[in-house]
Amino acid sequence: MNDFLTRTLAVAIVVLASGCATLAPRDSVAQADAAIPAHWPLPATTVTAGEGASGSALPDIGWHDFFTDPRLRELIGLALENNRDLRVAILNVERARAQHRIQRADRFPNLGVNAQMTRVGADNPLLEQKDFSVGLGVTAFELDLFGRVRNLSQAALQQYLASEESQRSAQLALVAEIAYAWLTLAADREQLRIAQATLGTYEESLELNRARRELGAVSQLVLEQTRTQVASARTEVARLSGQVQRDLNGLNLLAGVTLEPRLLPDGMVDEVTVSGQLPAGLPAEVLLRRPDIIAAEHRLLGADANIGAARAAFFPSIRLTGSIGSASNELSGLFESGTSIWTFMPQINLPIFQGGRLRAALGMAKADRGIALAQYEKAIQSGFREVADALALTETLREQQEASRTLLDAATNAERLAQARYDAGLDSNLLRLDAQRTLYAAQQQVVAVEMAEQANRVTLYKVLGGGWNSPRDQP
Repeated sequence: MNDFLTRTLAVAIVVLASGCATLAPRDSVAQADAAIPAHWPLPATTVTAGEGASGSALPDIGWHDFFTDPRLRELIGLALENNRDLRVAILNVERARAQHRIQRADRFPNLGVNAQMTRVGADNPLLEQKDFSVGLGVTAFELDLFGRVRNLSQAALQQYLASEESQRSAQLALVAEIAYAWLTLAADREQLRIAQATLGTYEESLELNRARRELGAVSQLVLEQTRTQVASARTEVARLSGQVQRDLNGLNLLAGVTLEPRLLPDGMVDEVTVSGQLPAGLPAEVLLRRPDIIAAEHRLLGADANIGAARAAFFPSIRLTGSIGSASNELSGLFESGTSIWTFMPQINLPIFQGGRLRAALGMAKADRGIALAQYEKAIQSGFREVADALALTETLREQQEASRTLLDAATNAERLAQARYDAGLDSNLLRLDAQRTLYAAQQQVVAVEMAEQANRVTLYKVLGGGWNSPRDQP
């Protein structure tokens, strides 16, 4: 019995010492070279330190503070609770967490109690035998001398962390998609309102020209031109009505519930977000806070751990199986003196010939690491481009806004003058129709540019990975 305790103590020391070694490569993240500039080409509208609102807070501010319209905030909250895709992403995190716990359990001995009764009978009752035993044992516990089990556990941990960041990325994408859909609905409803108002104006003009035609004041051509204008406007109203309904259906799908009308915009809203200004000299390293890039980093670290496990497979492995307990041929005497038993069965496996399997497994692990490294670098490059594109649009959309408003003012004045000159008989109906079409197109363009500018603010917030420092914004 004392020998067994001595062996058990020796095994415990070996177990504690095992797992300290690792054959995984290190500094893979430091080796990554995304080949991007240190700073973005910021537009002239950026602010310097100490000026106005600090744009550096844009990646830090939570979505609940970024969006200023209370209806949109409430809608986003509903979507985060009910969207099925986000629910799947959250469940994937739970699954990865459970998988990591399963893999981590292999690093510790599995203790179990085993109780057994054996009864052997024969025609002769004297030959009948009964044996009872109970024991506490460890089954096939691997001494992790070369870090194989530890690296597999580390790979599972990195996969879990990557899934958690992927879930955050899915949430950020959902927040942006809800904002896009809400703004699209607002823009289409505004377009529909303009089209309906334009149709009403054309119908009034048609009724007036019909009366003039009966009096002989206008020709049949003018009347037909006006009817064509009305029919075209009715077609546009029908098209936009269908588009608004599609927008509603898409918004309901994203939210996961049927939305109340009070949460929906009636038309364009002047401001739905805070200012998107950024400070001059904002470093590109802020990209490393994006959840999708962090997820790619965890996958790279997991690939490193898999290489360590594949390398450790070349070395001998030691598995321990042992138990201590009591055995007796009578149940009542199972725990009496002299009934103690113990077993100790170490097993050593030394790979000699595997048909190239181990080398192939190592080669596959290295290839997976190369893929993960390339994907990590590509994620950084893609993120840099997305931010640079959004910054470029920040400047050009502001110029488009100014130009479209100037065009609308000019088109409004031109339509008013054309109508007055037509009524006075100084110009033809074609000039009046052309002025009306120009005005309608200018009104549509203003709405489209306003929507694009506000959507680009949301895009800039999304690609900078904003919204993760506010606890109330977590799902």
